[in-house]
Amino acid sequence: MILGIGSDLANIERIQRTLDRFGDRFKNRVFTEVEQRKAERRRDVAGTYAKRWAAKEACSKALGTGLAMGISWKDMAVSNLRTGQPVMEVTGWAKERLAEMTPAGHTAIIHVTLTDDHPWAQAFVVIEAHPNNV
Repeated sequence: MILGIGSDLANIERIQRTLDRFGDRFKNRVFTEVEQRKAERRRDVAGTYAKRWAAKEACSKALGTGLAMGISWKDMAVSNLRTGQPVMEVTGWAKERLAEMTPAGHTAIIHVTLTDDHPWAQAFVVIEAHPNNV
């Protein structure tokens, strides 16, 4: 069963301006060390950050809270499987919220997809509950 759906569209040029203006202060506030290492290795640094920004926004929407209700940016983190597929991990308050919204006898799975076409980066997040006995 679907527990939540979220999407977000981020402007890569806006993220680049934010990186130029605030640099490490912005990166350290919003992105985990793993996310920063990934972005800094890429040719399109701002595009990589923008996709992860959009994923965090989309995840907060799928959790039904948005970022205004106590979720920290770093409570949601995007990494990649060896295949390149993005995955979302939640910690802290986001993990607590996910547990609250997951029915008993189910396991929550967060699906995330990212794309970009300059100047836009987009993310979709779907949170699914799978029955444990199936």
